[in-house]
Amino acid sequence: MMLKDHNLTTQRSFHQLVQKKPFLLSAVWHNAVRGMFIQTQDTPNPNSLKFIPGKEVLESRTMEFSSPAAAFCSPLARQLFKIEGVKSIFFGPDFITITKESEDLDWNLLKPDIYATIMDFFASGLPVVTEEAPRTDTAASEEDDEVVLMIKELLDTRIRPTVQEDGGDVIYKGFEDGIVQLKLQGSCTSCPSSIITLKNGIQNMLQFYIPEVEGVEQVVDNDDDVEKEANST
Repeated sequence: MMLKDHNLTTQRSFHQLVQKKPFLLSAVWHNAVRGMFIQTQDTPNPNSLKFIPGKEVLESRTMEFSSPAAAFCSPLARQLFKIEGVKSIFFGPDFITITKESEDLDWNLLKPDIYATIMDFFASGLPVVTEEAPRTDTAASEEDDEVVLMIKELLDTRIRPTVQEDGGDVIYKGFEDGIVQLKLQGSCTSCPSSIITLKNGIQNMLQFYIPEVEGVEQVVDNDDDVEKEANST
């Protein structure tokens, strides 16, 4: 689908722009003792669910934990990985996306433990991530040229906010020979419509505003490659 009005992307997710149905809040879980509401929201990925605790998770950035070992810097992520069936965890500014190991697992069985873990953690007063947590944002650096600066600004202001609405994120990894290298995170990582998101949403917008961009490609980290190989054997 061609984007005739690129201003629409600030109001509608890329998945909606490619004729996906909007994802509404599907449930609210309330603990009266602690006065905490946790909402859940479906994502385009049936194996990922977005949990909205009504509290700040990460102030203005995002982080993904693809394995328990990657959660060394997050007490909350470590606790969530103790729940059987949790495959990966993604933190947004005000939400947590949980991806389960397979479609066979019933969310209704996982949700109570996830709700309890999130509530107990926020009641503890511990930090979501420690000071040793790595930065994974698209902040400009002195080494960036004009085109890269434009790409990063467009990602931060127009693209990442809409992807985060679907429980995921997109991280800038590089720009070479006209190709923007991006890493999808959260619900977007294994989403069936991730290629549509890249091509019909992100690529079209980048090309519209930045003529130097010839295309986009998804970058997969080494640990993700190992996991995909294991799943294919």
